[in-house]
Amino acid sequence: MESVSNQATADNSISRRMLRWLVCGRLGPVWMWKALLLFVAIAFAGQLLGVIFNKSVQPAARSIFSSPDAQGPSLGSCQPHNHIMFLKTHKTASSTVLNMLYRFGEERNLRFALPLGYQLGYPLPFNAHRVKGYRGPRAVEFHIMGNHMRFNKPEVEKVMPADTFYFSIIRDPVSLAESSFAYYKEVAPAFRKAKGLGDFADDPRKYYDPRLRNNHYARNLLWFDFGMDHNANFSMALAQRGVAMVRRNFKLILVSEYFDQSMILLRHALCWPLDAVVSFSLNARQQKPSGIGGMSGSWVGKAAAVAGVSVRGGHSQAKTLPNLSLTEEQREKLRQWNALDWHLYKAFNQTFWEEIDRFGLSQMEQEVSLLRMRREDLARVCLRDGGKPVEAHRIRDKNIRPFQSGLVKILGYELQPGLDNTTRTACLRMIRPEIQYKDVLDAKQFLRAPAVQGQPVQQNVGRMVAAGGYFIRQDSSRTGERLVGGEAGGRTVDEGERDWDGSHLMRSNQTLMRGQDKGRLR
Repeated sequence: MESVSNQATADNSISRRMLRWLVCGRLGPVWMWKALLLFVAIAFAGQLLGVIFNKSVQPAARSIFSSPDAQGPSLGSCQPHNHIMFLKTHKTASSTVLNMLYRFGEERNLRFALPLGYQLGYPLPFNAHRVKGYRGPRAVEFHIMGNHMRFNKPEVEKVMPADTFYFSIIRDPVSLAESSFAYYKEVAPAFRKAKGLGDFADDPRKYYDPRLRNNHYARNLLWFDFGMDHNANFSMALAQRGVAMVRRNFKLILVSEYFDQSMILLRHALCWPLDAVVSFSLNARQQKPSGIGGMSGSWVGKAAAVAGVSVRGGHSQAKTLPNLSLTEEQREKLRQWNALDWHLYKAFNQTFWEEIDRFGLSQMEQEVSLLRMRREDLARVCLRDGGKPVEAHRIRDKNIRPFQSGLVKILGYELQPGLDNTTRTACLRMIRPEIQYKDVLDAKQFLRAPAVQGQPVQQNVGRMVAAGGYFIRQDSSRTGERLVGGEAGGRTVDEGERDWDGSHLMRSNQTLMRGQDKGRLR
């Protein structure tokens, strides 16, 4: 037994010596192992802290609006135009163009020639005193003018600098008539009396009385917006003089039917980046009947003042969409009825394609393709449902719901959720409806808080039709309507009323004039 115990002790001693030999001789001393473990622990802790630190200081994802694609193809060494006058014609996609001007100016803190209400005195010829903050020629530098007006060049020149770029947009008079009939049927007496557009086209003079207010929507509307006599009998000499006047005053006339090509020409003319002329269609109408009720208050009054809709008790009236179907014969009759517009359209459609020929058809195709791809990319980032327009009542954010005017639904967009602040701001600018956008700019430019939605507005007694910036009371006289007073934007201007800065406003020959307390903006 003793021998066995001694043998076991010897074996243990040998095992300890072998272990010591392995650790100290082959694998190094113990202190080295401890140092190695300490080093590994420090390295792991450093890596962990680095990951946390990197996450905390990692820059925000780059906005799509700051990508190189936002600039588009090079424009060379030109400088962007900042003095711009856009004649906003009716039913020509002009709201989409105005949105571009609003965006461009807001991003660069430019000053807008904004109306006191929502239109620059329309349908009266433009008067410089319709511009909010106007204090006389060159007293204040305005950069962009684009709200609805009836063009009056001498008065515009009082507001805008000498180097201003003038442009406008036109549309085929037949297509324009279809849109106008749907939009202004309850405003224009000539349209209101007709069962459908085809009925009107068959015999326009049966329904049209040039003495009735708002009937300008029913004949040669483009000619009227350009400041000319839309009721004049057509003659080739008159038509040519009208075209010559437009050519003298406007450097570029866009064509609604070729909107994307128009945007490329405009981009090069203004020396703007591509994103400045990329847009989503605004103020588009749904092609089926419906009526939205329940939108009351001051915002409805604003919408009515801009669009010219019948408002009763604070609710837009739900009506059946009028019949807009036309035979080819009726379409030709509408061209004859709008002969001055038709001549204007043909002349500048030809000029438009001559501009494209000079630009280069191949280059135009390439740049239009880039514009459309960019629009798709922005729609995918900015908009829900791939950018499909939706009915106003389906838009969750009430501040971007388009106002419902006339007898058709006006569609809008919803923003994609989860956007970073920079992207969301840029996307919001692209879809903000015209009236709300004007209020935002007005509040920034004149340091006022925006109007509050839902604020009640005093309704006029009796049936009042807000159209062209004026409230019209219907009566039983032969003309059927008479002016009872009002200001652009549906706001009544009383004698002695003051402007935003305290200066007096008074009526003189149906135009707003300021009192003698002149001053300059500081």
